[in-house]
Amino acid sequence: MSEVLRTAIIYDFDGTLAKGNLQETSFIPKVGMTTKDFWGEVKARTRQHDADEILVYMHLMLQKSREMNAPITVEDLRKHGKDAPLFPGLADGSWFNRINSFASDNGLELEHYIVSSGIHEMIEGCAIRNYFHRIFASKFIYENDVAAWPGVGINYTTKTQYLFRINKGIDNHWNNEAVNQFKPQQDRPIPFDRMIFLGDGDTDIPTMKMLTYQGGHSVAVYDHDRSERDLAKVHRLISDGRADFVAPASYEEKSQLDIIIKGILGRIARKHGQTLRE
Repeated sequence: MSEVLRTAIIYDFDGTLAKGNLQETSFIPKVGMTTKDFWGEVKARTRQHDADEILVYMHLMLQKSREMNAPITVEDLRKHGKDAPLFPGLADGSWFNRINSFASDNGLELEHYIVSSGIHEMIEGCAIRNYFHRIFASKFIYENDVAAWPGVGINYTTKTQYLFRINKGIDNHWNNEAVNQFKPQQDRPIPFDRMIFLGDGDTDIPTMKMLTYQGGHSVAVYDHDRSERDLAKVHRLISDGRADFVAPASYEEKSQLDIIIKGILGRIARKHGQTLRE
């Protein structure tokens, strides 16, 4: 077999790896709000201040926690992520072990990444954190171990820059010079055509479109329990040419998603001259 090729599966988190938004599991109830009221206030403030919705929701988290005299710490956020309602096949790690093994058998060195508008510290608290090479997500700046201000806010358009960071081997948020610096395609550790992106909705459209344009692969996943309005968004990802495939968010063996991802990995391996294992 020829040289082992670095390949990446990149996941959104909320709605892709876990049901709903992580803040809804325990943080929002803890600050005395309903999910509807919290996100409704975020929408209203975003319009009122002509602001970025991600930064607004992070600011509202800080404000509400202070009002409850319960300042946000890293440890608190990790605890809120501990009970993330992960989709089937994820919590025990079997998805990652199985897909990694399949990729390895076909000459691919598979890495898993998260690119999410959700809170980094919450994602760090979930059961599957150690399966990821890198988590790129929104995060706070801390003063005396207490969250003071949004440090990184990843919205639906800034998600796309993290594909370039992965493509060029930049494992941080801050090095913008390296992102913009020219790097020959042959020197990039993970080419776009060896990337697969999994997402579930509107916030993933630019990322899916950009990756597909660059020769990569986009898969839309959906939760059976979501509303018809949410499912209609997934329909549009297909009809508008954003995603190549769509599947229920089940990561169990022999699921539709399992078959699709293995098929894409096989296609990547064959394209790059690897001998597929039957």
